[in-house]
Amino acid sequence: MNEFFITTATSLGLIALAEMGDKTQLVCMTLAARHRVLPVWLGAVAAFAVLNLLAVVFGATAARWLPEWSVSAAVAVLFALFAYRALREADNDEEVIEERDGRSVFLSTALLIFVAEFGDKTQLAVAGLAGIHQALPVWVGATLGLILATTLGVVAGKTVLQRLPRKWLHRLSAAFFFLLALIAAGRALATLS
Repeated sequence: MNEFFITTATSLGLIALAEMGDKTQLVCMTLAARHRVLPVWLGAVAAFAVLNLLAVVFGATAARWLPEWSVSAAVAVLFALFAYRALREADNDEEVIEERDGRSVFLSTALLIFVAEFGDKTQLAVAGLAGIHQALPVWVGATLGLILATTLGVVAGKTVLQRLPRKWLHRLSAAFFFLLALIAAGRALATLS
């Protein structure tokens, strides 16, 4: 039982530190500033739980299901679409954003996080930890670490980013998503070479 807690704590610490300031934490900040917190948080947590389960069950081979370039290309397209949508919303003069229902926000967040994180360094770290430690405490610790990073991102998005005018928030979101799209596209091109 002591080994379970040590492995859980080690996984939690390593994964939480690796995720701080990562793109998915920033995505959660942005989404939480634009939508209700609970569906954003639950969507991210669900995606991370599934991703960690895949990493633990399949170990180091989970990231090999699809070629790295295709995952990076899908992420680039997804982020570019989010950038375009944010720019369209910035041009809307109304300050009121039509809130999507919680299920829609949950599914959008879960899909975005799942695609963005599939094969990411955090998932590979979880797979590596599961290769040398028991799977259950690695999954529990890694998932709790990602929940911690997500919670901090959502809180920052709801408190700090909400103080900005909506128009500027959408422009910042568009710039952020466009930058992530360029990075992912560069990664896709680099892996093809």
